Amino acid sequence: MPRKLLSVCALLFAVCQPAFQSVYAADMELSAHAQPVGAIAASMEEAAPRRGALFKVQHDGRTSYLFGTVHAGKQAFFPLEPQVTRALADSNALVLELDVRASEPFQLALTAHGRYPKGDSIRNHLSRDTLAVLQQALARAGMSLDNLEQYRPWLVANLLIGAEIERNGYMRSQGVEQFLLKEAAQHDKPLRELESADYQLGLFAAMSDAQQETYLRENLAELASGVSLKKTASLIDAWSKADAPGINAAWQSMVSGDSVSAAFMDRTLLGKRNPEMAASIENIMKADQTAFVGVGLLHLLGEQGVPELLRQRGYQVEQIY
Repeated sequence: MPRKLLSVCALLFAVCQPAFQSVYAADMELSAHAQPVGAIAASMEEAAPRRGALFKVQHDGRTSYLFGTVHAGKQAFFPLEPQVTRALADSNALVLELDVRASEPFQLALTAHGRYPKGDSIRNHLSRDTLAVLQQALARAGMSLDNLEQYRPWLVANLLIGAEIERNGYMRSQGVEQFLLKEAAQHDKPLRELESADYQLGLFAAMSDAQQETYLRENLAELASGVSLKKTASLIDAWSKADAPGINAAWQSMVSGDSVSAAFMDRTLLGKRNPEMAASIENIMKADQTAFVGVGLLHLLGEQGVPELLRQRGYQVEQIY
């Protein structure tokens, strides 16, 4: 299975993304004879709007920046605005959930958590009714169950969501992490990881068979009704404008209700991971004078978000926007 097909919870927690393609190349080629390349880059940077959410974290003379990312987007989202690029340039290290370029750890985690053992099949773990609904959804997406039957239900659900996102113009190759990695490489900044692919995929695999089937059915229903795309588009569009009310509304739509998917998002993908991220960021700040931390936008929201958890640990946290 190609790495680019999988999107952990579609957008919010990056596990795999193909290489980032330069945002500037076409515009620079068209304008090369009109003005110096440096002037073009500066002009593009100054025109860049605010996106996402940016925090400054300080404690004992040490500073870190927290930036909320989305894991799929459009070329038009880059370059990021000057406050973000300057914060990264001023930092000693880039910190991400994990290194999305590393293929081998991902493939090992995928085998361990996303596939059934040889001889087993998703057909053995779903009801006849769910299999029929799944086959219809796969047919609409131009896929075949025969090619995916070794994958677990949570993985098939996320694969379909990712395919829907890309069909509607939100490309995982344009995820923010790839831009940050490229910027950090230009300044020879080391990368620190908060998690691992094994950990992230293991969270999904920890669901029981019954929970995975319900998770799949819920997501198939939202895909068929258009609700899934609406949630995704609302979040990315709000991120692209640093629209705090819109971001909060998108967050609430994803964690509210009594569905397995909402509960898994609220209690596991956010509720379990946020305290662990806050503790890891604290340890990184002890090692690096200034760190730039880019994590999924939803990790930064609410009373149990990473900024608030760091405040509770005695850190001074300022939301820049």
